[in-house]
Amino acid sequence: MQEDLFKRLVSHCKEYGFIYPSSEVYDGLGGVYDYGPMGIELKNNIKAYWWKAMVQMHENIVGIDSAIFMHPKIWKASGHVDAFNDPMVDNKDSKKRYRADVLIEGEIDKLEAKIDKEVEKARKRFDNFDEAMFRSTNARVLEWAQRAEAIADKLASAMKANDMVALKALIDELEIADPESGSRNWTEARQFNLMFSTQMSNIAGAEGDKLYLRPETAQGIFVNFLNVQKTTRQKIPFGIAQIGKAFRNEIVARQFIFRMREFEQMEMQYFIRPGTEMEWYAIWKERRMAWHKAVSPAAKLRFKDHDNLAHYANAAVDIQYEFPFGFKELEGIHSRTDFDLGNHQGLSGRKLQFLTLN
Repeated sequence: MQEDLFKRLVSHCKEYGFIYPSSEVYDGLGGVYDYGPMGIELKNNIKAYWWKAMVQMHENIVGIDSAIFMHPKIWKASGHVDAFNDPMVDNKDSKKRYRADVLIEGEIDKLEAKIDKEVEKARKRFDNFDEAMFRSTNARVLEWAQRAEAIADKLASAMKANDMVALKALIDELEIADPESGSRNWTEARQFNLMFSTQMSNIAGAEGDKLYLRPETAQGIFVNFLNVQKTTRQKIPFGIAQIGKAFRNEIVARQFIFRMREFEQMEMQYFIRPGTEMEWYAIWKERRMAWHKAVSPAAKLRFKDHDNLAHYANAAVDIQYEFPFGFKELEGIHSRTDFDLGNHQGLSGRKLQFLTLN
């Protein structure tokens, strides 16, 4: 049912000029799309609404537009060269490629769907239904919940340790089958770097001429932190926002425009006094969820804490939306500590600090 709905949505977007497959006259290019006459208007309206809410309505948040091409040392300092990887497995029979962690997360989703179905069945049977009590006492629900938690713990441990052997062992243990062919004949798991590389001659201080298309917009904010502070005379706390293109060589570009290789990000980094990050983390969680609820049905939105934190974060949560293919990330809210500014200062040898007086 949901799959049919999604297919109709994709067809509607093309027929009415919202989104076209890129290079369609040459049979298309996987994971790349063009916005049509209606699509570009909708896209620009969303960007304008975000910019007004995030920048124009805040005196202490300003915008920039940084370059797509950036010095390759930036991506070394940010950790992208060494850590911006996804675990990949191939099915030997279908020749299809998948993210190992996504396959495992799919098994957790199945267990959670079973729990939700059991809860809804009980809701219809009993008057004055107490969902919390049912979830904490029903033997079947408890068994499924414990199994889902155990899988999530094993996945988080393997991802944190970058243990490809453990990921493959978990896939085998769970007897995960190829979603298309049903085959369980998998290759070993291995890391796959998501950055697109290109060439540019005469890059000062670079090893060779390798350059990367930026995989995120945040680093353009961090390396311009001091420039922006000096020219705008901002005081802590303040934010820097930008909207721009990013590029990721996704293992599996899928689910229409949800997972693309070329896309736009809307991003804001908020700079605060050390030690106040959890306070501001809570504030921005509330503010961003309120923004999404203003444009989306509240019942379709939820928070999802990260089980496996990125190398730069000490706390992270996603705002997820219930798409026809399940709950998926709309926006990430991360407490990044001083990882980025500290690393750029260390590798560049340039101070990214300023003195502030109370």
